[in-house]
Amino acid sequence: MKRLIIHGDPGIRKGAVIEYDGREVTCFGINRNGEWHGPDRVQLWCTVGDESEIEDYERRNYTPHFLEVDHVTAEEVTVVEPRGDIAV
Repeated sequence: MKRLIIHGDPGIRKGAVIEYDGREVTCFGINRNGEWHGPDRVQLWCTVGDESEIEDYERRNYTPHFLEVDHVTAEEVTVVEPRGDIAV
């Protein structure tokens, strides 16, 4: 499980399946930052991981502050499915 910060909005929502850096991951949760004050482009702070990690996310079996963080631009993200049916 990782924290992925996307600079820009590739048009995804919670449950989306995306590909970046050669990996396909699911977005378990997304926080949208910077619409009113902040950077010149919106940032999406996503908690992403493999499908095998959904249960850990649902049960909060992780420490958010200690997740590895990746930064990408919206152009570097390939959207496989823009939103999903994750019941979190």
